[in-house]
Amino acid sequence: MKNLLLLFLLVISANCFSQNYKITYLKSSNGNLIENQDAVWVFANNNQTLLSTENIRNQKADFPFEETIVDRSSNSFFQKATLKSSEIIATKDSVSLGKQTFEYTNDTKKVLGYNCKKAKTIVNSNTIEFWYTDELKVKGSPTVLGQNLGLVLEMVRNGNFVISATKIEQIKSFPIFQLPQKQVDALTYKDLLWKSRFTTISVFKDQILNFSDESKSNDSILRFANGTIAVRKVQLPEIKVGSQIFVDVTEQSNGDAYDRTGSLFMIPTDKEISFLNGLQNGAKTLPIYTNGNGKEYQGVIITDNYNPVVELMRFFTPFGVKQYNTLQLKDKTWAENVLYRQDVSDLRSLLSGKEVWLGINIGNYDKGGHKVSANITIHTENESIIKPTQIIPLFCTNNIMEMAGQEYGTMFNNDKGLEVSFKLEKPMKNCKLRYITSGHGGWENGDEFVPKKNSIYLNDKETFSFTPWRQDCGSYRLSNPASGNFPNGLSSSDYSRSNWCPGTVTNPIFIDLGDLEAGTHLMQIKIPQGLPEGGSFSSWNVSGVLIGEQ
Repeated sequence: MKNLLLLFLLVISANCFSQNYKITYLKSSNGNLIENQDAVWVFANNNQTLLSTENIRNQKADFPFEETIVDRSSNSFFQKATLKSSEIIATKDSVSLGKQTFEYTNDTKKVLGYNCKKAKTIVNSNTIEFWYTDELKVKGSPTVLGQNLGLVLEMVRNGNFVISATKIEQIKSFPIFQLPQKQVDALTYKDLLWKSRFTTISVFKDQILNFSDESKSNDSILRFANGTIAVRKVQLPEIKVGSQIFVDVTEQSNGDAYDRTGSLFMIPTDKEISFLNGLQNGAKTLPIYTNGNGKEYQGVIITDNYNPVVELMRFFTPFGVKQYNTLQLKDKTWAENVLYRQDVSDLRSLLSGKEVWLGINIGNYDKGGHKVSANITIHTENESIIKPTQIIPLFCTNNIMEMAGQEYGTMFNNDKGLEVSFKLEKPMKNCKLRYITSGHGGWENGDEFVPKKNSIYLNDKETFSFTPWRQDCGSYRLSNPASGNFPNGLSSSDYSRSNWCPGTVTNPIFIDLGDLEAGTHLMQIKIPQGLPEGGSFSSWNVSGVLIGEQ
């Protein structure tokens, strides 16, 4: 109440004894005025300065938005934010203005007919120049920075981004600025404002993925494969074309010390059979793929009545992060967890406005297993040149049901490899294959440690080939406390691998396929899979979805 009374008295005093100005600013980049921008409005008099925008003051601003008022008598400012939820919060800063430092130059020029002097400062390696005038006897700036210089009429950042005053008007009264009851510290204010700028959907929270007969489902989360898989149904909002969609997973060891394959995935349910049927009734109930090598692979390719899972993110756990942080090495401070975060905007049409089954798994045989949390965040873009797409899941050999008997991806041990037939009802333009691949076989001659070329064929023609290989695994040593150390001075987590490292995401690559006509098409994935040795064998987890414009 004391702050509210102070501001009320300031407004009365300002309106009675000083001149009030409204300054309009517009932004330019590289000499070009930014289109469709919300003009910055600054109101200034002897006692205070209000930073706002045209849309805010005309009640047309999108949520969240914020305003700032500077109290000249105390050299402090209040920031007020109206969040997406319509909640209003505020914070006070009594320190920052006094800490600003500037280099003053002898340069002068006129802006809107007023004589201006130049000052500059450096913030986060950005050089910012200010052109300010003392002729109006008021102070203000289009940002919190530079508030005490004078009236800043132009700001230039790094020589290419400019905020310039385009109009100065004398007004009768200073706008009303009312503080809300809820005032928070500066860090909380920034956090709440930042989180209000996007939509967060919590998918899993502190979920244990372990191997135990005691793992049980509940009303919201289904558990399968002795607890190594968790699945739940999630309602997603409509997502504008061009918006950014991210998934994030946070992982800690809850007992398991080894590096494991993990996947955050979506289960398509638009056909007669889905992967959910296999989870509930056993892997053998899924469509079987064979290629003549004598093995049966459950649920790995598209059929007339089945779509395979779509991997949103494939990730790999490190060696024992958190649980084994007590294993000390000199000059090593272990991470508390691993955060995996990935852009999945290309999968928008599978997610937007739909109720979908989302799952997460980490293959392991440990009763403690791993603790994971997963979120989807949606960051809306108002304008986009991106065209809507159609998505067709084609294949996924990642044996997510490993602990429930699903066969490993060992079908690459003959010339046929993985063969997928799919039918397009209509032509698709600008088609791409979203392809994720990682090689496994964790002994000296296994494909985990031996580079192998992946070749993609479309309609009997080789379309693309590359050798997936990660050489940066040593960058993640601090997430791998339980990684074994060898006589040569390397740790197991340092070694290069077939497109993955302990503690990282394996990113998809996008393979251009051009325009595809309506009808049936044949895709093959060929990899020279290594031979088994004793009880050890190699396998490849590959997944792919077709993305194209209708």
